[in-house]
Amino acid sequence: MKKVRVAVVGVGRMGQYHVGVYSEIPDVRLIGIADINETRGKEIAGKYNTKSYGDYKKLLGKVDVASIAVPTSLHYKIAKDFLQAGTNILIEKPMTRSIDEARELFNIAEKKKLTLHIGHVERFNGAVQELKKIVDNPLFIESRRLGPYDPRIQDDGVVMDLMIHDIDIILNLLNSKVRDINVVGKSVFSDKDDLCNVQLEFENGCLATITASRATQHKIRTLAITQKDKYIFLDYTNQDIHIHRQAFSEHSITKQELRYKQESFTERIFVHRENPLKIELKHLIDCAANGAERKVSVEEEIYSLQIALEIEKKSRLINA
Repeated sequence: MKKVRVAVVGVGRMGQYHVGVYSEIPDVRLIGIADINETRGKEIAGKYNTKSYGDYKKLLGKVDVASIAVPTSLHYKIAKDFLQAGTNILIEKPMTRSIDEARELFNIAEKKKLTLHIGHVERFNGAVQELKKIVDNPLFIESRRLGPYDPRIQDDGVVMDLMIHDIDIILNLLNSKVRDINVVGKSVFSDKDDLCNVQLEFENGCLATITASRATQHKIRTLAITQKDKYIFLDYTNQDIHIHRQAFSEHSITKQELRYKQESFTERIFVHRENPLKIELKHLIDCAANGAERKVSVEEEIYSLQIALEIEKKSRLINA
């Protein structure tokens, strides 16, 4: 079988993860990496026995698949160049700075019959995959993604850096349009939003609150879903799912007090743990090389970006 030729553009922290994973996938040949920091590029290239380029354009036409892990402001131009050169690509989230740019890239990919994926790696988290089998009629969703400030992230605020994952997951779970958005945001360490709380009301009646912070010293990644018959709690870090099911409730009255008693039982779902990025990149290779069907439609990708951009805009107005 002919090996799929791949490249990674941008070898910061996320780009290095891509390089490492590609090196582990059978039938993949890492042709090269590109980074404007040539010292870093050569160091990573030497570690993985590949070539390093200061200019990504030197890779155009030489690879079948490319991961683009550069700052968001550069996504559109680099992605367009690779698509026009006939390369299947994955763009790390957020895809672009505008819906028009996103649609243009998807249109180019469609015309050239190429695969264009967006790097929402949490979609491939085993616990999230299990969650989709459990959730059926949520009433309320609460998501928390909190952690310390990372000065390396300068291109995006907390909405596009962290919250975008949770927006995408919740939209995918509900399969319903957003009716109303309320946002509270605050800048702490940067000139962008570092804290943001969002309340979403959906057309199906579900309410969701999403909190994202990069000003919290303790790292938290959780998702809680309330349904009529159960409460589902997911810890992303441990990839653990607990389902709390109500069994019965009763009360007793004495002259001195009124006591309530509620019994419930908890079910723990054990999730097969595998590297989500590896699953994501294997899926990208399968789509590019074998014509496998993408897991998320283009319109779902566009809508997810649209909601994230709207939330970011509201947060930016608050902090103006």
